[in-house]
Amino acid sequence: MYWLRKDRTNLVKVCVLAPWWQKDNVRYFNIVPMKKSSVFLSILFILSVFQINAQDKVRVNQLVIVANNPGTVIDKDIYGHFSEHLGACIYGGIWVGTDSKIPNTYGIRNDVLLALREIKVPNLRWPGGCFADTYHWKDGIGPKEKRTSIVNTNWGGITEDNSFGTHEFMKLTELLGCDAYINGNVGSGSVREMAEWIEYLTSDSENPMTKLRKENGRDKPWKLKYFAIGNENWGCGGNMTDEFYANTMRQYSTFLNDYADNKLYRVACGPSDYNFAWTETLMKDAGTRSMFQGLSIHYYSVVDGWGFKGSATKFDEREWFETMRLNLQMDNIIKGHAAIMDRYDPQKTKGLVIDEWGNWFNVEPGTNPGFLYQQNSMRDAVTAAIHLNIFNQHADRVKSANLAQMVNVLQSVILTKDDKMVLTPTYYVFRMFKVHQDAQLLNIDLRCEDYVNGSKKIQAISASASVDKEGKVHISLANLNPNKPVVLTCPVIGDTYKKVTGEILTSSEMNSFNSFETPDVVKPVTFNGFSMKEGILTITLPSKSVVVLELTK
Repeated sequence: MYWLRKDRTNLVKVCVLAPWWQKDNVRYFNIVPMKKSSVFLSILFILSVFQINAQDKVRVNQLVIVANNPGTVIDKDIYGHFSEHLGACIYGGIWVGTDSKIPNTYGIRNDVLLALREIKVPNLRWPGGCFADTYHWKDGIGPKEKRTSIVNTNWGGITEDNSFGTHEFMKLTELLGCDAYINGNVGSGSVREMAEWIEYLTSDSENPMTKLRKENGRDKPWKLKYFAIGNENWGCGGNMTDEFYANTMRQYSTFLNDYADNKLYRVACGPSDYNFAWTETLMKDAGTRSMFQGLSIHYYSVVDGWGFKGSATKFDEREWFETMRLNLQMDNIIKGHAAIMDRYDPQKTKGLVIDEWGNWFNVEPGTNPGFLYQQNSMRDAVTAAIHLNIFNQHADRVKSANLAQMVNVLQSVILTKDDKMVLTPTYYVFRMFKVHQDAQLLNIDLRCEDYVNGSKKIQAISASASVDKEGKVHISLANLNPNKPVVLTCPVIGDTYKKVTGEILTSSEMNSFNSFETPDVVKPVTFNGFSMKEGILTITLPSKSVVVLELTK
């Protein structure tokens, strides 16, 4: 809330209603005057906030940023990724083995490794997905020639030799410098199997699992941050009811011990989409609620239903619009589940973990339907920005998220083919948005025009802002309209910034993509479409674009 008031020197100043402190679930607020606001700027600011044209048909495009009252920290884990034994995500995408002619480190592709380091991957989820609830971890340890081969019944029915297992995954996270997120097997596993996996990974005491780990070449235990108690147990993970899963989860969680100084963040299998009843069941009972620290949510944007999901590159504006509209639904999904959690956990000790999200289209022609290989276009870049902006805005409850998936599957950031690698438009969005990791969320007020398609309309702009430890403000924006540029007025109140720089990702066509033949069609470039005057930014966002600005003092 913003308004004008006079200070002791009779100077009119812009003021903001800012949170002061909280007690007994009641919030108290303080009236904070914005620094260095002249009478002229104050009047201009108020007029711009309420400005509408005479016909009241076109809304003003305005983003107000309060720079001197930072809020919650945007957990870096919101920018996490997902790697499943699915198609060429692991085998050929990440793992080629130590005998491969493709340059590698411990069997992990060097080109992929370096690209992932560049976007500062904070955590990586493995081994699934649906695959997790058919995976038995002891099949993937020990000498490779003695490991048991398995059939991947979920994805393509292919035989895997288990050459990529626990040790290889943990080595990958070490090389990336990220936290491990392991998904346990509830669907077809056992309590003992899961408990022993935790012991094998994290225990340093004398016991059979520690001895086994040392025999397999790892003397010291690993650090393991996230551990999920099952995956999609309402579906491929066992087709359970919410009550049945809640009781099963309590049983499994009881035996997931913290060893030495390792502290597990236990993630309970949460709902899909709008299944609020599932969340209610897991949150309403204090005994159940005490057994986990995070609750997962899965949501995929599917344009025309699961029977025909549309092409990743050959689509019209209706499909573009529907993808945008479905992506924006993530905000309502989070709000709905967060509202339930707030009733039982007002202190927000439990986090939402959006560990599967992204666009799901038909596979590329000529590829195995079970491998879920799809191209990645400018449409995916804009929708990635939408999701990350939404996660930032809900940083008080959303503590981790994982794009599905990292390489060669669904909305991936990297595509590989033999010894070739290409970075997708979604990859570049993650590279641009990494500035938000562990920064503090800034309050914003966005008012913008609609993007209209037929009888439907959505907001034309997606945005979020943060301030990092060095005092730099970062503003991330996306123009969802593929046809029209948008001029955005952006008052930055509460502090003064002298320098603005920017980067933009856009393309000539809404279905532009990077291929192995033309890998640089969609790539970020320097952005200069802005001006700064008396604390007010004016930004011209080209159609179908993603922009990140940096403000320094």
